[in-house]
Amino acid sequence: MSTRTTVLWVPDWPVVAAAAADEVPRHLPVAVHDGQRVTAVSALARLEGVRRGMRRRQAQGCCPELVLLAADDARDVRMFEPVAVAAESVVAGIEVVRAGMLLLPAGGASRYHGSEEALAERLVDAVAAGSGHECGVGTADGMLAAVLAARTGAHVPPGRSAAFLAERSVAELVHATVTDEVAAEVGDLVDLLGRLGLRTLGRLAALPAADVHARFGRLGAWAHLLARGDDERPPARRRPEADLEVSAELEPPVDRVDTATFAGRRLAEDLHAMLVQRSVTCGRLQIAARTDEGEDLVRTWRTDLGGWGGLTPARITDRIRWQLEGWLTASAVTTARGLAADARTAGVSRQPSRSRDDWPVDDPGPDHDQPGVALVRLAVTALDVAPAGAEQGRLWGGPSGGDLRAHRALDRVQGLVGGAGLLTATLQGGRDVRDQVYLRPWGEQTTPPRPMDRPWPGRLPDPAPATVLTVPRRVEVRDAERRPVELDVRTGMSGEPAWVRVLPEEDGAAGDPRPRKVTGWAGPWLLGERWWTGDAAPTLRAHVQVTLDEGPAMLLACTPAGWTCEATYD
Repeated sequence: MSTRTTVLWVPDWPVVAAAAADEVPRHLPVAVHDGQRVTAVSALARLEGVRRGMRRRQAQGCCPELVLLAADDARDVRMFEPVAVAAESVVAGIEVVRAGMLLLPAGGASRYHGSEEALAERLVDAVAAGSGHECGVGTADGMLAAVLAARTGAHVPPGRSAAFLAERSVAELVHATVTDEVAAEVGDLVDLLGRLGLRTLGRLAALPAADVHARFGRLGAWAHLLARGDDERPPARRRPEADLEVSAELEPPVDRVDTATFAGRRLAEDLHAMLVQRSVTCGRLQIAARTDEGEDLVRTWRTDLGGWGGLTPARITDRIRWQLEGWLTASAVTTARGLAADARTAGVSRQPSRSRDDWPVDDPGPDHDQPGVALVRLAVTALDVAPAGAEQGRLWGGPSGGDLRAHRALDRVQGLVGGAGLLTATLQGGRDVRDQVYLRPWGEQTTPPRPMDRPWPGRLPDPAPATVLTVPRRVEVRDAERRPVELDVRTGMSGEPAWVRVLPEEDGAAGDPRPRKVTGWAGPWLLGERWWTGDAAPTLRAHVQVTLDEGPAMLLACTPAGWTCEATYD
């Protein structure tokens, strides 16, 4: 059944948020990248030929003046919160599809404001006044048609969504996705459809639904549904009842994002466990918080492909963290108060679950120096609960829940030593064995700063060493004639390693007086570091792997200052 759906879209939002955060002048072309490829492009950059998916150097070749900024999902959501608050002052029951896009129920709101065109004008004006950003608003039968209407400025009358979509490319399906992972899956489906001759949405919609499901699976059924101008889960006309809810009282009140996220991660794990136990999934996530002043903050997020995208505790935690960063800033709350006062004065509808009736009309504006809020309660609710397929077994202990108990034990330790007191190691890109280790707080989903898929010339080949020494040990390396093996900048090593002896350290640590015979070695792998800085002569280093007649194998590093043992192998 088709339902009128309104989509509010801010063009190129990742670029808008990144440029605003870094205070980039508006006359400069800007692009956002994930460390490897361009993920979002401003209108000025598009005029210069820069496109999404380009590599950084290719984009800079098209536009030498291009300003490249790093992608940051948390920043995008945090800065999008004033836009969501502004839209909520006009229409109740909004849903965040992703940063830059909101989904709103159109039926009641359009009748209240007189027409769909009047509703769109009120939304555009409210967003411009509340956040300073321009947006597009589109209304149609079904989400995909509404998204494309918002992007193109087209008006789609009731019952005309299928005709509006018919001549458009199936590649437009990517605009209805929630995350980059799902967008990649839809991209593969679009490629397959194109090779089969189904290049327009009209051709896809003309196929029998049962045949599409049998050939392309649930992702194909989702695409077929949108191509017909329908939506599996239209925006709620009223605030839906809570299906599954988990909550926590925050005592003392919390005003830091990392502390609140720590509590939110436990709620995410509990909610996910409830979903798995009942073999269900959800189409929406509602995140609610109560401040120490008694204000209720509520935001609803749409999940991946209506819940088919694999809702994991990490994904729930990400949405909680992003939303908390949007709330726990003075600017977001101040904007919400000002918009609530304006809405009350103008008689505009407000979200009924929020307690804003006690906010004074003469609250200070966004420029007033006002302290941030503190949260006393946090709750996460799974909405649109529906049966799901079988879940994959857990890593530790299967259905016994051993992994959940281990996670909770680590959470308790982190609660005792602090958020940064418990670190986990993950791999990242780099050349040196220490550069390839990235430490982050337990439970944090941050991306390592150096991607692993770069070439990294000079990087050691596999296998990786088992133990990396915290402090490298000085060693002495000699050849078969017992002469010291040295590193020459032009010719490399002066001889082949034959004997290795561990030297005593300056701090009093004893060495090994017995030289050990080298039974095999590999290398050297030469590495010239920081030659591009120009501050000093480049440092040349050589790595050598050696196996000894007794003891573990070693990874040795040779510099003009001498030899050191960097790591050992099992």
